[in-house]
Amino acid sequence: MNLINKKVTHKLFGMGSVVKHNDSSIEIHFETEKKKFVFPDVFEKHLKLHDKGDASSLEKIIEKRELERREEEWQKEEELKLLRKNQDLRQQHEKLMKNHKLHPESQMVFWCDEEEQSTAFTEWKVFSGVAKSGVNKGKPNKPIRLFENSAVLLTAVDPDSSEKERRILGVYMVKEDFIGKLSQDGNIPAHSKFRLKLTEEEANNMLFWNYYVNEKFTHKMTWNTGKHRYFNNLWMAQILRDIVSLKTDPQEQELAQQFFDYFCKINKISAQELPNPNGALKRI
Repeated sequence: MNLINKKVTHKLFGMGSVVKHNDSSIEIHFETEKKKFVFPDVFEKHLKLHDKGDASSLEKIIEKRELERREEEWQKEEELKLLRKNQDLRQQHEKLMKNHKLHPESQMVFWCDEEEQSTAFTEWKVFSGVAKSGVNKGKPNKPIRLFENSAVLLTAVDPDSSEKERRILGVYMVKEDFIGKLSQDGNIPAHSKFRLKLTEEEANNMLFWNYYVNEKFTHKMTWNTGKHRYFNNLWMAQILRDIVSLKTDPQEQELAQQFFDYFCKINKISAQELPNPNGALKRI
């Protein structure tokens, strides 16, 4: 808007007229001197336009600027909150990494439905599900035992097959810096390197219950509820060792061997002293 030669009144300097103005400043000639002010801020408290039409237009400009200012302040506050949150997460992450002690059952096995059997190997992640009760009802489950030493086993059983025929479809190490306790979205992402998918023929030779056993009911092979469960670190090592023996492609076998070696190292397992599988199927 053009305010040149418009009459104004200042609370301290009295009446004057506008001689210059742009988007950020305005210069006014009073009776004895010229003064420059911040535009349009000076009109909020100290300066008044005589022309009512111009005053109304200016008021709208000021209101728009105020909304923009508040939006900018809100954005900065949100950025600051996010920064503080990320700093807190980093501090928690560093503390947990420093004080982490290996849990003997920090591996996870998933029951994959038909859709997950596809997406798990394309996106290389699984979802831990949501809490069905308690204070966290409806929120993603936190896989609190999963740490950088953990691997995720992907399994499935055909609808017309018995539970004892549950097959191992693949396995992956969790992402390098993953800590389940700090998980916000329930997703469990894969390591950048250590990921193995079994062919259908290989999966048919890798039955889950050859390794897994319920120590209270050693001959019982049931998966009653839930999509996942934790299991023993040694069992995962046995599974990885058998996958190495199963693979015939040289590159895949080399990756499986590296995976196994890395898993044993990070879980402090002696590959030479690793016992043979003794799951529920082995005890029939």
